[in-house]
Amino acid sequence: MIYATPDDWLKAPAKRVLFYGMSGLGKTHLSNMLRAGGDWFHYSIDYRIGTRYMGEFITDNAKAEAMKVPFLRDLLMSDSIYIGSNITFNNLTPVSTYLGKPGDPAQGGMAIDEYRRRQDQFRGAEESALADTAYFIERATRLYGYPNFICDTGGSICEWVDGDDPGDPLLTELASHCLLIRLEGNEAHTQELIRRFDRAPKPMCYQPEFLNRAWAEYLSETGETEERVNPDSFIRWTYARALAHRKPRYEAMAKWGVSVTADEVMGIHSLQDFETLVARALERRPNTDM
Repeated sequence: MIYATPDDWLKAPAKRVLFYGMSGLGKTHLSNMLRAGGDWFHYSIDYRIGTRYMGEFITDNAKAEAMKVPFLRDLLMSDSIYIGSNITFNNLTPVSTYLGKPGDPAQGGMAIDEYRRRQDQFRGAEESALADTAYFIERATRLYGYPNFICDTGGSICEWVDGDDPGDPLLTELASHCLLIRLEGNEAHTQELIRRFDRAPKPMCYQPEFLNRAWAEYLSETGETEERVNPDSFIRWTYARALAHRKPRYEAMAKWGVSVTADEVMGIHSLQDFETLVARALERRPNTDM
């Protein structure tokens, strides 16, 4: 770890952190608060995915839909209009819309093979965006003069790394540049996330083995054919299982850094609060070989 003790952290002239954990526990909220302080560069993995690595996929998909409308097709073919996605740190809807949901096209779904293809695209994009962290640390200092750096990751980071492998290449790279900080929720947080998701289900990215198992189990349990699956019903059914699947993976990653609770994060109102919280997390961190 780049900060072995609370004293290392508190005295560091340039602080570099990476937040990870279940979506909805405050990673982006905390990142925005630090960025608003003026000397923290906020590197959003999801924003990088949507602009650098999946922007063309997203735009082409929107164009393909527009080409189905004769009026819009004529305008596109004559270069009279253009289509682009308006992705921001706080609006990543174009990414989730492109990922989509598997199931009946008449209910807003897509064929499972196409869904798997887009999931694979997202995985490659997320791994590439995470690997860009060191570049953005250097760029933030060289170009903008920011001394401090936040890497704000998506909830699916745990799907592509193995926290129990001391030689995991992506974790080794990230931990060599940032202090990895897990935002940890309790059972009440989990149940609230499930209720929130049930009210407004959103696309997610899953480990391929998990997705294949969940898809097969859902079809078996419901008796639905692939073409008749209600997309929202499937991802609602899958969500709690996905959280349970990710929990031990997050826990394995925790050996590479420190953990703070979502309740502790809610109590942060200033940069000093944040620095104190991280120092306490380092102090209580158990000794590990990582």
